[in-house]
Order: sequence, then structure tokens, then C-alpha cells
Amino acid sequence: MLKERLQILVTRDQRRRLEREAQRRGTSVAGVIRDAVDAQLGEITVEDRRAALDDILTMRGRSVSPDELDRIAEGERDEQLDQIARRVKR
Repeated sequence: MLKERLQILVTRDQRRRLEREAQRRGTSVAGVIRDAVDAQLGEITVEDRRAALDDILTMRGRSVSPDELDRIAEGERDEQLDQIARRVKR
């Protein structure tokens, strides 16, 4: 499960190479970068995966479907845009 967001700066040539490789693989640029990180620094261990699964299995609370999660995110985004619009009108 992806939890961390990372922003990086690359050269124009690096971006072109990443995009070309992503297209060749039929994946995203982010996927190519994640694969490169795993190849260079090592992949997640089986123990790490088991621990993550144990954490997920012990979670309590309400689960949210992907569609409901999209609705929640859209609602929050709309609310933020409304707040910005109100500030701009002042």
C-alpha cells in the first residue's frame, strides 16, 4: 500500500527517458521510479509484508469502498475550492 508522497526534480532528459520506459512497460513514470528504487536499494522483505498484513487485519473501524472514498475526496476538494473562491471575492 502506498502511503508516502515524494516530489523529485529531474532533468528534461531524465524525464523523457522515464516516460519512454513507462510507455514501453505499459506503466506509469511513478511505477518505473518505484521499481528502480527497489532494484537499487532492495525490495520489501517477506517479514515486512507479513507485518503490514497483520496491521491491516487488526484494523478496526469503518471500511470505505473506493467509490465512497472518491465521493469523500471530491466533497473535500469542492469545499476547499469554495473557500478559495470566497476569499478571492473579498
